Amino acid sequence: MLAFTASAQQPDATQATDAKAPAPSMQEILDASPASDWRTLDPANTLYMELDGGRVVFELAPQFAPQHVDNIRTLAQEGFWNGLSIYRSQDNFVVQFGDPNADAENAKSIGSAKAHLPAEFERAGEGLDFTVLPDADGWAPQVGFVDGFPAARDPATKTAWLAHCYGALGAGRGMAADSSTGAELYVVTGQSPRQLDRNITLVGRVVDGMELLSVIPRGPEPMGIYEDPARRTAIKSITLASELPAAERSALELLRTDSATFAAVTEARRNRRDDWYKVPAGHIDLCNVPLPVREATAD
Repeated sequence: MLAFTASAQQPDATQATDAKAPAPSMQEILDASPASDWRTLDPANTLYMELDGGRVVFELAPQFAPQHVDNIRTLAQEGFWNGLSIYRSQDNFVVQFGDPNADAENAKSIGSAKAHLPAEFERAGEGLDFTVLPDADGWAPQVGFVDGFPAARDPATKTAWLAHCYGALGAGRGMAADSSTGAELYVVTGQSPRQLDRNITLVGRVVDGMELLSVIPRGPEPMGIYEDPARRTAIKSITLASELPAAERSALELLRTDSATFAAVTEARRNRRDDWYKVPAGHIDLCNVPLPVREATAD
């Protein structure tokens, strides 16, 4: 789960300038948050990957990659990934899954999914509820969050795009920018490769079960692709949450990135004032901002 609980003592935003003030932990900030600062996943934009070790939950981002997300929904509904595998694990980079024979004559059919999609590397910035992070970023003029997704934008060109942070879900492609279909997907498991921003279509992110992907043994150099099929991680199924009964869905709540609680949690991470930290950084990187997830509370 891409959730964060803090054992160290950290302040809220109003206490950041007072080194002597009691510093609530990040978990205490979250525990004190109102229910309105949390949201549930839309089942139509949620994918479940079932592995032998458990379930990985993905949240899709149709606001950034609508045509890819539509294709992914079709692929999931038609069971494309069922019985396929995670066939690549490159050290400090990504794991990739789909059909390892995608370029061969015996490639698995993608059914009624579209065989050609446009590159969806970026979109118009207008119409997005963009929560700006004030910290400087080396990869974009502005960074922040859109509906829970780490994102960047350029006010000069009025464009916005998703960022390649840990747990980002992207659509693999060939040399041509428009050569991805969403059938071959990857998840960032290494240090954020932001050089990929606006070069590959990002379609979502992992919100739960990241530990199942990050521990997959690394494949051979240079690309981490397993030549031995026995080393691949079998995928039981990938299913849209909307295709399952409510009782079989993962009951999760995500902290709203436009909430006061999220601002306080981010400030607590930017300026840590517990006893262990001697010098608060005064800065936080986009991909190091915690995106808390918790089990849904009972009504």
